[in-house]
Amino acid sequence: MASVYATESAAAQRIRAAAIASFAEFGYAGTSTRQITARLGMSAAAMYPHFRSKEELLYSIALEGHRAVNDAIRAADEPTAPYSDRLRSVVAAFAEWQARHHQLAKVVQYEMRALRPEHFRAIAELRHQTTAMLTTIIAAGVQAGEFLADDADDVILAISSLCVDVCRWFPSRTHRDPVQLGVAYARMAARMVQADETSDHRSRPGNGV
Repeated sequence: MASVYATESAAAQRIRAAAIASFAEFGYAGTSTRQITARLGMSAAAMYPHFRSKEELLYSIALEGHRAVNDAIRAADEPTAPYSDRLRSVVAAFAEWQARHHQLAKVVQYEMRALRPEHFRAIAELRHQTTAMLTTIIAAGVQAGEFLADDADDVILAISSLCVDVCRWFPSRTHRDPVQLGVAYARMAARMVQADETSDHRSRPGNGV
């Protein structure tokens, strides 16, 4: 996966990749900088020219992940399409990204409490952008009479929770294809808002994020 940091060094990218693997396996609290750099055959001191602390490294990972998933959702949306098609497209992209990048997603979803307050607030704003994209489509679909939802906020929470949780268990014995999982979640989302499924979301190539 391409880094969101276009000007950073190859060494920094390798350190972040090693950190993602370590944090996903052992958790942030259970990982030392020495463990991260040992994966690369480097000394712990080799990290500090690139990241001043383990927390700063986690923050850079969080930025990478949240920006990437938001980009994937935006790319999947077609603003001129019917709301039901838009909802299926963005939910498929959301769930597929969580599955395709499950290690990165697991870190950015479950280790954020370790961030400093100012870093946490920056990530919270990115998460709000994710939710806002779903909110815009669902609220407009309800207003247009295309969706039926007793409580749109509950539906948005349910869809977001389902998609975010993918990284916790994927892959499993029954689910190993990110694209097909995205299609399945898109259909579930459509049923939550009682959308017409006659133009149901179909299998498509991976979004390549």
